Amino acid sequence: MKTVDLISKPKEEISHAKCMGLLLPVRDALEVLSGKWKLQIIVALTFDTKRFREIAREVSGITDKMLSKELKDLEENQLVKRTVKDSFPPSVEYNLTEHGKTLQKVIGELREWGVMHREKIMGE
Repeated sequence: MKTVDLISKPKEEISHAKCMGLLLPVRDALEVLSGKWKLQIIVALTFDTKRFREIAREVSGITDKMLSKELKDLEENQLVKRTVKDSFPPSVEYNLTEHGKTLQKVIGELREWGVMHREKIMGE
C-alpha cells in the first residue's frame, strides 16, 4: 500500500505497525540528511565535481572542520565519492554518486515547497 493511500484512510484503519512502516524510512532519511549543511553540500555537487575549497565557497558559512565532517558522513552513506588525484601536490575531488543523484527529485520538491512556504509566510 502506498503512503498516499495510508494517509487518506480513516484514522481507525491505520494500525500502529503501518504507521511505523511509514515513519521508519522517513526517520532514516532525516538521519542521513540531518543538519544545516548536508543538503547544501549535495546541491553544491549537483552540477559538477568540485574540490574542497570550491564546496566551501559555495556553502556559505560552513567551517573547514564541519565541511570535512559532513563530507565524511555523506561518503559513509554512499552519497558522495571522494577521489584523490595522483598529482603533485595531491588534489582531492568530490562528486555525487549515482545513489546521491537519486536525491535530486527530493531536493527539487523541497525547493518547490520552500518557495510556496516563503510566499505564504512572507507574502501575506
